[in-house]
Amino acid sequence: MKKTVFLFLSYFLAFLTSFAGKEILELKGGKGPGKGKTIVLIAGDEEYRTEESMPMLAKILSQKHGFHCKVLFAWDNEGKHIDPNNQAGVRGWEHLDSADLMLTGTRFRRPSAEDAKHVTKFLDAGKPVIGIRTATHAFTGGGSFGGKISYGAFGPLVMGEGWVSHHGGHKRQGARGVIEKANASHPILHGVKDVFGPSDVYGIRRVTPERDTILLRGAVTTTLDPKSPNVEGKQNDPMQPLAWLHPYESPAGKKGTTFCTTMGASVDLVSEDLRRLLVNAVYHLTGLDVPKKADVDYVDPFYPSFYGFIRDKAFWPGQDMQAEDYGLGKTPAAPDPKGTPKWDFRPRKK
Repeated sequence: MKKTVFLFLSYFLAFLTSFAGKEILELKGGKGPGKGKTIVLIAGDEEYRTEESMPMLAKILSQKHGFHCKVLFAWDNEGKHIDPNNQAGVRGWEHLDSADLMLTGTRFRRPSAEDAKHVTKFLDAGKPVIGIRTATHAFTGGGSFGGKISYGAFGPLVMGEGWVSHHGGHKRQGARGVIEKANASHPILHGVKDVFGPSDVYGIRRVTPERDTILLRGAVTTTLDPKSPNVEGKQNDPMQPLAWLHPYESPAGKKGTTFCTTMGASVDLVSEDLRRLLVNAVYHLTGLDVPKKADVDYVDPFYPSFYGFIRDKAFWPGQDMQAEDYGLGKTPAAPDPKGTPKWDFRPRKK
């Protein structure tokens, strides 16, 4: 009888472990300087398709640079399929407990109080954070990570900025990265020359050169064409900060550093040098020497869909995407949202 109970418990625990593993995409690091370091990448936004970009970045970081990568996704309430529209749906926050770096692109997420404890523990260790696009407004609701860092204050206090505005015309004007001359020799800018994205420049009001290290400013361009000229006049005078390093203080008073860029739609990451900027930031914030020109070629083909809200409640159940669908050797391709402008400057699945 005891043997039967033991076998039942063993199989049950194995089942639970297998099920939990399917909630995240885990890519063990190959050879490279990042071997032995773990990055948790957090997808979960309604608009900019981090469910596409985070697995792509995880593949590059793990297969080309040796980092052990875990990608968290937002799921529907039952955990049956990925659902970026579910603000409380991100699963796997406990993986932050063993992470060396967090890379997030979440938008207005609402983690439970229990899940928030893992974020607090991470920050209280003074560990580094990289945020893309909507990480300035990564969380919302009445929750708190402790001290002054409420969910709504995570952007301003941890990333250096919160939600302000669309400074450029949304889906009409692009963003071009312009290197900040005072910090042009910073290692994060190694090999970074041509950064462009069809997502617009965000308005910034808290980032300052006195406190933060501004690496790129965002030039608003006349159209979404990567070759379009910068807009003349007040819209680019001054240019808004586009990428910066920010010193943060955790709820327990521990000091840490974050890197943030307001670029980061999946289609933005067609830009090789934007991918390089992020990989360089990973190296720098984990204490590694930044390569002169990091390899950021795709591991698998990358077919990003254009950014935009998907309000059809049947869409995500119909897609039925699972974490493993974004794994090595997989090349998912989602349709563009309704109202997408024509943008032919990206690879498309035939």
